[in-house]
Formats: sequence, structure tokens, C-alpha cells
Amino acid sequence: MTHPENRPWRGILVATALPLRDDLSVDHDRYAEHCAWLVANGCDGVVPNGSLGEYQVLTPEERARVVETAVAAIGGERVMPGVAAYGSTEARRWAEQAAEAGCASVMLLPPNAYRADERSVVAHYTEVAQAGLPVVAYNNPIDTKVDLVPELLARLHGEGLVHAVKEFSGDVRRAYRIAELAPELDLLIGADDVLLELAAAGAKGWVAGYPNALPRASAELYRAATAGDLDTALPLYRQLHPLLRWDSKVEFVQAIKLSMDVAGRYGGPVRPPRVPLLPDQEAAVRAATEKAVAAGLA
Repeated sequence: MTHPENRPWRGILVATALPLRDDLSVDHDRYAEHCAWLVANGCDGVVPNGSLGEYQVLTPEERARVVETAVAAIGGERVMPGVAAYGSTEARRWAEQAAEAGCASVMLLPPNAYRADERSVVAHYTEVAQAGLPVVAYNNPIDTKVDLVPELLARLHGEGLVHAVKEFSGDVRRAYRIAELAPELDLLIGADDVLLELAAAGAKGWVAGYPNALPRASAELYRAATAGDLDTALPLYRQLHPLLRWDSKVEFVQAIKLSMDVAGRYGGPVRPPRVPLLPDQEAAVRAATEKAVAAGLA
């Protein structure tokens, strides 16, 4: 699939949850089926090996095969792997692997082994850009403690190092500052619970979590929000918002996999074993997902 202006990161790219067997090995067949199912239900592509893909705990062989599986399932133009790693050299190698697999872009966190300064961030993105694929920056200051503020993003874009940003700070005001400083830098919605606000601010895409469980409803919400159709978007947003708002990525992985199971998809265990959702959190996820399924949103 070719996106407008050949920008394959535009539209809904699902940060895919990774199906695991009970022994915590990767179920590649089910993952391929999941990627194809997402596209068939209104999404534009997938982001393997992101936070929801549990990339930090995969072996190199598993991580490479996840990318290859996604490409075989839906085509490389629609696959934007996460290439975050402990160091810039390793991140560049993952970007090169993505290029060899046939992907059209990659998503990259800033350095996060330490609280990097601006010089380190620029050096990091410079190294990975040499792999030759367009880079989408991933700003997640909550988890990485490194904030890609609009001024820094404008510098990275001006130097040709990034083409878009997945904005996960939760501060919707940044959309307007980014547009002022770097009008050609594509803003991608990164936090599901500010989708409507960032869509109204001119976002060009959504790196999405909850379409893993509810792709048709999520796609309808995104299309309506970006088209300015509030009569459609607002009721859907209100229905889905109890599922979209999670401050912790650890809990978000658990919640999405639980929602997938409740909606009739396979979420499976989390790797490695993590602290489970609290009973009230699990009950809330089940209730909200069941309500969405009953309303025909699954």
C-alpha cells in the first residue's frame, strides 16, 4: 500500500501485541494471522518490536523473525519496526535488518540507558539514519526520561534525521509548537487517550495500542476524528476512553492482552512474567471490553 506523498507512517499503524505460547515462546503463525487481521479490519499497518511487542526480552533471532513475519503477512510498505536498543550501534543494526526485510520506515526511541543530553540524542539519531530508512522518532519521556521537546525535534528534522514523531508526552499543546517550528514534520498520535485532541490538532497518523483488540471501532474513531466528524467521533471516544487511558506501559500491555482475550482474540501471557493487573483494574478492563463487544465495536 502506498500512502500519500509516499509517507508510509501515515494512517493507523498498530503497535502490535506479541502472541506468546504458554511456555512464553513466540507464536509466529498467530502473529502473522494477527497482522493480516488488523489490516483486514481497517488498520493501515503494524509496528512490531515496540513496547507492546515486548522487544526488550526477545532473543536477536526472535526479534528479527518477528519483523520478517509481519512483512510476509502484509508487505513491507506497511511495516514500521521499532529499532530501539541499548546503544546506537545496535539500533542501527536493527534498522539495517528492517531494510533488508523490506520495511519502508522504522521507529526509534532516543537513547534511554541514561538521561541523554541534546548532543547525545542528535548523535544517536545520526547513527541510525545512516541505515537509509526514514526514521520516525518516538518521544516517550515518561518511560525513557529523555524528552524530545519541540525545539529538539525541529533540529532533528532540520538535519534530515527524522521524518515524523510519535508523540507520547500526553501534552496536546506540543502539537501546535511542533507545527510552528517544523511544519513538515508529521505528528503521529502516540498516546491513545489523547487521540481526539491530537487528531483535531492535525495529526497525520496514529501509532495505536487498542486496535489490537478493537480494530474496527478504533479505525472508525480515527477516521472520524481526523475528518472533523465529531458527531461520530465523540460518542465512540467516550465509549472507548475507559480502555485507552493507562499511565503505565507495563499495565497497558497487560490490559490490551486481556481485552484481546475478552473480545475473542488471543492476547496470551506477558513475557517476562510481570506484576499482574490489580483486581479492580482487571475488572474494569473486562467490563469496558464486554460493553464494547455488546455495542458491536469489536
